[in-house]
Amino acid sequence: MNLKSNINSMSTWQKYWALTKPRVTQLAVFCAIIGMFLATPGMVPWPILVGGSLGIWLLAGAAFAVNCLVEQKVDAKMRRTAWRPSATGELSTFHIIGFALIIGSIGMALLWYFANPLTMWATLATFVGYAIIYTLLLKPATPQNIVIGGLSGAMPPALGWAAVSNSFPAEAWLLVLIIFTWTPPHFWALALYRREDYKQSGLPMLPVTHGERFTLLHILLYTLILIAATILPFVYQMSGYFYLASALILGGCFLAYAIALYKKYSDELAKKTFRFSIIYLSLLFAALLIDHYL
Repeated sequence: MNLKSNINSMSTWQKYWALTKPRVTQLAVFCAIIGMFLATPGMVPWPILVGGSLGIWLLAGAAFAVNCLVEQKVDAKMRRTAWRPSATGELSTFHIIGFALIIGSIGMALLWYFANPLTMWATLATFVGYAIIYTLLLKPATPQNIVIGGLSGAMPPALGWAAVSNSFPAEAWLLVLIIFTWTPPHFWALALYRREDYKQSGLPMLPVTHGERFTLLHILLYTLILIAATILPFVYQMSGYFYLASALILGGCFLAYAIALYKKYSDELAKKTFRFSIIYLSLLFAALLIDHYL
């Protein structure tokens, strides 16, 4: 079912499911699971793997539900998000808050019981930071919102690591750094081909405030920074040559997209770059996992 074109035919559970931004949540949980496996030389204990992953998923979903509630007026002005049940009024403020509290509380309980209190509090802080600090304060205030606020979205692999080790060692922060530097070029590619949406919403996204060329230059520069960041796990000796080769090949592909965008922009190419960036991150973390067990 195409949820965007069939909002009126969505069942109640599908409306609540849509609030959790499932595609984004899936990528976050995937990176968290990779962090779990990288934290141990053997197999992640099943209770931590299942309970921890579900706990992170539920807390992330709660944060996204709050994000949808806070941004319901903005979402209603944007073609990309006008279909959301929060924007259409299909779900009331009371129901959205209640839903977020319920799944967030269950997520906290799962992390406390199956992982550890450190992971629970860190996950709560991460997604409160996203739902409140980023959404309410940073996003409407500065065109660098995604750069500053990207830390919340970059935390899942460290949360997964902490679920297993009850700590945040340097290796976990290297994984955070990779997603932190990946977020701006990933998001700005989207913002470029959706700039009219953002202009209409009043949000100060970089393509709206500084224009196309400035944004394209920043995508190119951040892609170079990203490639440098992805080499650090090898330099730090937490990964081997398989990962290094994978990171360089994937980074070369991402850079090719960034250069092509800079040389001759088109909305279609920006869409392809945005889609590739998601594949890029998934394959990069998969390479980390494979290399870990070689």
